[in-house]
Amino acid sequence: MVKRWIPVLLLTLVVAGYGMARALDVPMMTVEQLSSLLGRPDLVILDLRTPYDWKTSDVKIKGAVREDPMKFGAWIAKYPKEKTLVLYCA
Repeated sequence: MVKRWIPVLLLTLVVAGYGMARALDVPMMTVEQLSSLLGRPDLVILDLRTPYDWKTSDVKIKGAVREDPMKFGAWIAKYPKEKTLVLYCA
């Protein structure tokens, strides 16, 4: 029964995170805007999709780093604050 609620919980977290990002005025970007930044040394793209979505996807951004969104506290400190971090989850 608990496993049935996991997708609902994850969706809720994603929606809440999106709402929080908008409320905190975190900038969103389009594919075109991201494309224009690719190759810059100060850019880090973090792929935060679920392990299943990442493994089964045919589409991956070249150079993106896969991180587990549920372990945010374990990896966020390794990225310098001077870098531009793009969080990708779709």
